Amino acid sequence: MTEINLEKSTIRELNEALQAGSSGDKFSVNNTVGKHALSVGLTTMVDVEINGHVGYYCAGMNQQANIIINGNAGPGLAENMMSGQVRVTGNASQYAAATAHGGLLVIEGDSSSRCGISMKGVNIVVGGNIGHMSAFMAQSGCLVVCGDAGDALGDSIYEAKIYVRGKVKSLGTDCIEKEMRDEHKAELKELLMQSKMSYGVEEFRRYGSARKLYNFDIDQVDDY
Repeated sequence: MTEINLEKSTIRELNEALQAGSSGDKFSVNNTVGKHALSVGLTTMVDVEINGHVGYYCAGMNQQANIIINGNAGPGLAENMMSGQVRVTGNASQYAAATAHGGLLVIEGDSSSRCGISMKGVNIVVGGNIGHMSAFMAQSGCLVVCGDAGDALGDSIYEAKIYVRGKVKSLGTDCIEKEMRDEHKAELKELLMQSKMSYGVEEFRRYGSARKLYNFDIDQVDDY
């Protein structure tokens, strides 16, 4: 285990050390005090445990690394993540996993507005609630919400799937409740198991695209 103390090391030195790590290496990062852009651009299967709160863009562009944040995370957590796993034991601010293409993001607490905006294949599991405009223009992947969802959930959604256990304040344009078939139950069960969330799939409802915005329709002009 390599320990890095951010009272003594700069953010550049931290990221250079993590990016130079080899598969199987383990790192412990301490005294974060809300600093920004920690643990970004990792491309190998290293394990990183961050002890403390982090600022914006933590774990951005992650590939293959397993990152645990023991605290809260600021805006842009795991933005454009490609693979690997990121877990936050606390809450996350707005636009978590924006444009992310793959991997698994687990937020044990709440996530603020625009969670999963323009997601492109990532799987996101939130243990608590999410804010408004989450999964806006979500293209693929899954957003699992174990609590409640705010306004305009899934606005202008493409083919991503949304599973919500609690209440949905309102659905966005072209987002509707859909049938929960066996394949969706199996997918959700696997995601809950991977994220260590102990809920039953029967407690969730599925939401997705009504596919009315794919082609221009004069009768739907007010929805554009």
